[in-house]
Amino acid sequence: MGSLQIDVFDPSFVIQVNESDEYLHKLLGYYKKIIERIQNNGALKNPLQISSLAGIMLCDELYKEKSKAQLAKGEGADVSGIFADENERNEAERLTKMMIEKIEKALQ
Repeated sequence: MGSLQIDVFDPSFVIQVNESDEYLHKLLGYYKKIIERIQNNGALKNPLQISSLAGIMLCDELYKEKSKAQLAKGEGADVSGIFADENERNEAERLTKMMIEKIEKALQ
């Protein structure tokens, strides 16, 4: 189990997940690059808006990659095929909501 100090916005917070510290630091580095691109654009100043837009950009990137993989397999680009079954979709949704709640609490 790895832990990661997320210090993108104030206040910082720590998460613990079942991944290696090295992997978590790579993810945070990638997320910080996206945050930096948004901040350099200058259109948004509010940290919550910036982090929300970063999340949407990451979802867009993931969706496009999953769609490419499905098209390469000849499955079409239906997002319902990203998850193996209903339980997997529900678990992904639950984990996403839990992470959003933690981030919202940390930003308050």
